[in-house]
Amino acid sequence: MTSVTYADKQIQDCGVSRAMMGVMYVAVAVLSFLSVGQSAPLTDCESLIQPVKIQDREQLLGKWIYIAESTNFAGSKLLNNMLVENVWAKITAANESDAIHHYQSLKMLGQCFAVRTNLTLENDTLSMVQPYPASAEVLKSGCADCLVFHIKYSFIFGRQHRGLQLLSKRTNVSTAELQEFKKQVECLNLPPPAILVTDTELCPDESSSQETETVDLTSHMENMDPQVSNLMETILGIGDALEKFASLFTSA
Repeated sequence: MTSVTYADKQIQDCGVSRAMMGVMYVAVAVLSFLSVGQSAPLTDCESLIQPVKIQDREQLLGKWIYIAESTNFAGSKLLNNMLVENVWAKITAANESDAIHHYQSLKMLGQCFAVRTNLTLENDTLSMVQPYPASAEVLKSGCADCLVFHIKYSFIFGRQHRGLQLLSKRTNVSTAELQEFKKQVECLNLPPPAILVTDTELCPDESSSQETETVDLTSHMENMDPQVSNLMETILGIGDALEKFASLFTSA
């Protein structure tokens, strides 16, 4: 008999089916650390996609709101627009001088989900092993309280993906700041970004002790059910399958 974990019970209590959880795993994975865009002029790109030196991990710490994201997952923009209401993260220092803890909170379909990961910082690059291998550089930005992450990752079965994320200390950014990010996306030949900020309230902070309001997906992501993995492999491996799969829910 298969045991039911606390997180499983929370999922069941929220009325979320395992099929829908498969879709949510895809959305979470795309955000945890989408078709080809038109490139910006090369002269502009040289400065726009310049990595910056991370002087100290202190500049990464704190609470960050996810503003926008572009990745080369086919159909992921549709998936984000359909499921994701908002995302924020808290980055804290680990005991090791080159390590940080990353707590990510996502609101999807009115329910709060969380994923915890550990990152290491070396040679101005952030690296992650679980729940999947990934690395990220910080790109130059004209926004003083923003982070722009250029991410490369192997999601499942060794498939290589990349993306660009815009995070800010604010819940919104100026039009000029967003336009700069969109130009960076073009320079990296990525599709137009999904805007992740909505008018919905953010999920509660992890320190608020409201355990029943947030489903922690960390163990699910690290020990993913083979059936879910197979579903994700199929969705991600067949051209526009993700777009078609997502459209089933929008048309229901």
